[in-house]
Amino acid sequence: MALSTLAACIILGILPLLWLPALPDIRSIWCVIISGCLLACVRPRFLRYGGITLLIFAWGVLNAMQALWPTVNLPGSNRQVEVIITETDNMTRHQAKIVSLNGKRLFPAAGITLYGQYLPVPICTGQRWAMTVRVRAMHGQLNDGGFDSQRYALANHLPLSGRFSDARLIVPTCSWRADYLQSLTHTLSPYFWRPVILALGMGERSALESPVKEIMRQTGIAHLMAISGLHISLAAMLGGVITRGIQFYFPANRVNWALPMLTGTLCAIGYACLTGLQPPALRTAISLSVWATLRLSGRLWSPWQVWLCCVAAILFIDPLSILSYSLWLSAFAVAALLFWYQWLPMPAQQHWLMHSSMSLIHLQIGMTLLLIPIQLSMFHGISLSSLVANLVAIPLVTFVTVPLILTGMLLHLTGPPLIEEVCWYLANQTLALLFAFLRWLPAGWINIDARWQAAAWVPWLMLICWRLSLWCRIPALCLTCLTMLLLPLWRADRPGEWSVHMLDVGQGLAMVIERNGKAILYDTGVVWPGGDSGQQLIIPWLRWHALQPEGIILSHEHLDHRGGLESLLKAWPELWVRSPLGWAGHAPCFRGETWQWQGLTFSAHWPLPKAQMQGNNISCVVKVEDGQHSILLTGDIETQGEMAMLSHYWQHLQSTLVQVPHHGSNTSSSLPFLQRVEGKAAVASASRYNAWRFPSLKVIKRYREQGYQWYDTPHQGQITISFSPQGWEIHSLRDQLLPRWYHQWFGVPNDNG
Repeated sequence: MALSTLAACIILGILPLLWLPALPDIRSIWCVIISGCLLACVRPRFLRYGGITLLIFAWGVLNAMQALWPTVNLPGSNRQVEVIITETDNMTRHQAKIVSLNGKRLFPAAGITLYGQYLPVPICTGQRWAMTVRVRAMHGQLNDGGFDSQRYALANHLPLSGRFSDARLIVPTCSWRADYLQSLTHTLSPYFWRPVILALGMGERSALESPVKEIMRQTGIAHLMAISGLHISLAAMLGGVITRGIQFYFPANRVNWALPMLTGTLCAIGYACLTGLQPPALRTAISLSVWATLRLSGRLWSPWQVWLCCVAAILFIDPLSILSYSLWLSAFAVAALLFWYQWLPMPAQQHWLMHSSMSLIHLQIGMTLLLIPIQLSMFHGISLSSLVANLVAIPLVTFVTVPLILTGMLLHLTGPPLIEEVCWYLANQTLALLFAFLRWLPAGWINIDARWQAAAWVPWLMLICWRLSLWCRIPALCLTCLTMLLLPLWRADRPGEWSVHMLDVGQGLAMVIERNGKAILYDTGVVWPGGDSGQQLIIPWLRWHALQPEGIILSHEHLDHRGGLESLLKAWPELWVRSPLGWAGHAPCFRGETWQWQGLTFSAHWPLPKAQMQGNNISCVVKVEDGQHSILLTGDIETQGEMAMLSHYWQHLQSTLVQVPHHGSNTSSSLPFLQRVEGKAAVASASRYNAWRFPSLKVIKRYREQGYQWYDTPHQGQITISFSPQGWEIHSLRDQLLPRWYHQWFGVPNDNG
């Protein structure tokens, strides 16, 4: 069997892990293994390939089961564990590997994130601690088009989080990487661009400040500022060049052509270890090892065969890397590079300087055009200034800054201090020059909505059609394909339809009422040090779904309901705001207020204009209706407010659906309130691991006994209610619209605290 065919079987066997709604049980896996073994032994080649693919599929599923084992067996009670620290912010957040559970070795070690507590002595990576921990299975907020934290956690082998009640240091020795990093950080302390140097040389991005990250995002050079294939390849090249230089002093019969390649590969692996074996660095080290092995085989391998073998090796060694966004980005970028140079090669130039300049421009144009699909899918936007920025940044960083940093890192171990200082000074100056140029460029980032995802493939289609002359041979097919790619841009709003989206913002509330491409928000989520729901979630969500917000209804002043208000008003200053707070610029939201928007009627039912209540009970209760269906938005109103509202105004509260008051607290959702509303379904917003254990089991039971369907964001993620003249329906993202095995509710079934 050809090696490239085996690589294709490996890739096809692992790919289903991206889309499986649930993992098969162990009996099904045994059936798959037996079937695969039988097919792999038969004579027809295609059946043999199918059998190998089935065996690889079983291998991938077994790895996924192994990764989920800690989420099933460790949560629920205090555990006595021994951990090795793998990463730390030197304050309250640490990543570790659980190597021992209740005195027994745990293999493979389970990754865990410890948060919220200081350890009793200074911490560094490599230390071994004995701890009493309360373990929780990973659980993340899930919104359409948002960051998938559960997928990220599994891709990085961090299925657990937790807090410790007792910690005792067993082995105080730091890892050699931690000692080296500490020494290097001290040496670089006089230099302004130290955080960027550490990011480029050691992969330490945590020290990068927000303004620097924003510049890199706006100009599209963030890919250069982390340990990537480029850096590892440069380390390999440096090792190979040094070895080749030494070989000039060897007798001819002692010169081995493979030695520089092997030395370079070993240097790449060593450098990847020095940078902490971060996923991009590890993948590059694996790819270089595969490439070296293929070269040593003595056969001629095409670039696509090498690409297949490298991707297959990465997936076979770590099947869960199929969930990694960075792997998809790296593999897609290399594939685009191969495609561009094969389908539109660079014309030959006589002058070397002209050839080098045109080659760089040719490369950057190709990568800019062909990477648009993956950029839109992952980042929901593109940088218009990336072409110019990368034309300067790529050669400067690749051929000047990174070699200076690598030389400085090598000299930090062995070389004269004076030459090392020269390297750091020059590296710092090149970065100063680079960022001065980047600041001079206009902000080029533009956000692009989901409708353009298909249209992003147009450059690929045009290049194929042009190169194969398909425009002349089969113009109808080309035009049909182009039309299908552009069709989503013409979104027709269906008359009479509107939607309400309860976003999964954790322990807060943010709802979007959508109609005809416009939106009104009811509450704006939570705020935390350094960020808020508006900036991190709501604004990107609105832009990704091509919705234009026109107003905000603020139920009350608590930070879990108005956390994103300032960010939203900064993004759209023309937004109107209604609230019961009486703040400057806020329109009133009191009993008796009614208004129309996009054919929908909004009516406020609480509070009274001069109500003496405070806090949760001042929440503005709003009913949204289209004449046939309605939803009652209640904020955080509690029993006292509910009863006061019912005492005089109960006849107007009947509604099809209700937003559960106060996140499902037992101090709200009184029985008379539920009976008066007479709704069909209830939707609640809460965080799974919240200190108040919302929503209350008693409240859930109360709603169900009154005939309500129950939905909540901890279980369903984003919840969307669609209304039409024909009726209404609820779609939940976690278990209906996007069911994936890595989106499931892991750990203790009723654990919500």
